[in-house]
Amino acid sequence: MVNPCSIFLGPEIGEKQEAVEEIRKQLTAKHGDFERIVFYAGETPVSRIMDVLRNGSLFVETRLIIIKNAEAFKAESAKKKEDLDALAGFMSNPQKGTYLILLSDEIRIAEKLDRAVPKEAKKIFWEMFENRKRDWIVSFFRREGFRISAEGIQTILELVENNTGALKQECSRLTLFLDKNRELGSEEIEKWLSHSREESVFTLFSRIAAGDLSRSLESIRSLLASKENPRSLLAGMAGRFRTLRSYLLLTEAGVTSEEEFRNIGLKSQLAKKDFQEAGRRYTSGAVDTCLSLTAGYDSLILQNPSFPDHILLDEYIYKIYRAGQSGGADGGAPIPTKLQ
Repeated sequence: MVNPCSIFLGPEIGEKQEAVEEIRKQLTAKHGDFERIVFYAGETPVSRIMDVLRNGSLFVETRLIIIKNAEAFKAESAKKKEDLDALAGFMSNPQKGTYLILLSDEIRIAEKLDRAVPKEAKKIFWEMFENRKRDWIVSFFRREGFRISAEGIQTILELVENNTGALKQECSRLTLFLDKNRELGSEEIEKWLSHSREESVFTLFSRIAAGDLSRSLESIRSLLASKENPRSLLAGMAGRFRTLRSYLLLTEAGVTSEEEFRNIGLKSQLAKKDFQEAGRRYTSGAVDTCLSLTAGYDSLILQNPSFPDHILLDEYIYKIYRAGQSGGADGGAPIPTKLQ
C-alpha cells in the first residue's frame, strides 16, 4: 500500500531513487496512467506548490508530486512559517488521488513536516559502508556476465561518487565498452572512467589540484545546474582536502611506500596524479584554510537558503584557489561567518 505522503531523506541517492520508483510502479499497477510533477523547494514558491496540491488535474484522477531539496522548507519568517503550516496541513490531510513525496539529501527537515506523516512513511537512506558497496559492484558485474578484480573494484570506489545511483550509472557505462571475456582490472577501468565520467566532486577537485580556476568555476556551475545539493558538494570537497592533508603528512615525513598511500585511499594512478599536483600547490597550512573555508561556506548555505548558491560557491572556489597561491595565509579573505 502506498502512503499518501512519504518523506525520504539521507545521502544514499540510488536507494532513494529505487524507493520512489517502487511507489511509481505501485501507482501504475493500481491506477494506470497518472500525472507526475516535480518541484524544487526554494525555487518554486510554496504558494504555487500549494495551488497544485489543492487543485486536482482535469485529465487524470491520480497525481504523484515530488518535492526535492525539502530541507529548504524553514520557518525563518512569518511568511515562511505560514507556508510551512499550509504544507504540513496538507500532508496531515492529503487530497484523495494526490500522492506527495518529500526528498532531501539531509537527514532532517522541518519538524512540523516530519510530524505530519506516520512513522512508516519516513525513511533515512544512509550511505553504504565500503564492504556493502564492494558487494554491490561484484553483484552488478556478475549479473551482466563480467568478472572484476579487487583492484578494479577499488578503482571504481575511488572514482565514482559515494552512492548507488552514481555507481549504477558508471558501471552500466563500463559494460558498454569492456570485454566480458577478460577480468576487469584497475588500469582499463580507470582509462574508461577518466575519459567518460561526468562532472562530480572528483573532477572538480582535479581542476582545483591543477590550479585551473576557470575550469573549476565551470565545473561547480555544471554541478549546480544538474541539481547537485551544494552542501553535499562541500562535504565531498572536505573529504578531498582531508585526504590531501594525510597525503602531505606522508610526503613531509619522507614516506614513499605505496602501501601507505593506499591506506589513505590513493590506489589508482589518476588519484595519485591529482594529489601530487595538489601537493605542489597547497601547503599543510593552506589545506587547513581550505577546510575552514569549506565549513564556513557550508554554514552560510545552511543559514541562508534563499541566497543564490552559485554566488556563494563561486566565491568559495575563488578563495580555495587563492589559498593555494598564498600558502593558506589568508585564503583570499577571512573565513566567512555571515553574509556581508
